[in-house]
Amino acid sequence: MYTFIQKFHSGWAYLALLFLLIAIVNTIFGLSSKKEFTSTDRKIALFALIGVHVQLLIGLILYFISPLGKASLGQMSDSALRLTSLEHPLINIIGIILITVGWSKHKKATESSAKFKAIAVFYGIGFLLILSRIPWSLWFKN
Repeated sequence: MYTFIQKFHSGWAYLALLFLLIAIVNTIFGLSSKKEFTSTDRKIALFALIGVHVQLLIGLILYFISPLGKASLGQMSDSALRLTSLEHPLINIIGIILITVGWSKHKKATESSAKFKAIAVFYGIGFLLILSRIPWSLWFKN
């Protein structure tokens, strides 16, 4: 069960990051071309939001059943264990919170440029935070 969830978490990460990247590129294009915010733009941003939230749920399940999760919190001198047990979950949760804030701010905005800007800024910062704490050595090993 653990191996399946770990592989699913790693595989879904590719989709979540792709959705996020597409949403960011779409909003930057929308901002630069000064186009109206359409339902397609909303759906693209929503897919990215759903993708990262699903990734969070899978990650939380994995965290509590993994030997690299909360069980290794006392071993902070090992950088690999610190990354998987503390830095990766904490920074990614902060990134997902920022993405969620961007979604909420875009819904409250009335002008298209403000909608695009909220998504571009918050999704962009969240994306960078997530990328910064991916355990690349474990990800490519699996």
